[in-house]
Amino acid sequence: MLFKKRIKETEVDRFEVKSIQNLPELGRVTILIDRETGVHYLHTWVGTGSGITPLLDENGQVVIDQNRS
Repeated sequence: MLFKKRIKETEVDRFEVKSIQNLPELGRVTILIDRETGVHYLHTWVGTGSGITPLLDENGQVVIDQNRS
């Protein structure tokens, strides 16, 4: 193919899906982890719309997996 990107077999996806939860009438909520930075993201999907934002802890700080960064 003319513009197909070649991916090395050793390449790993940058984002890991930590959890997926389907909430009745509220849609799907997914927690993603950036493997490079350790930052956790909250992704929501409802019908035709979606959004993504960094996941915050109880103190309003971004959740970062210190073992990954």
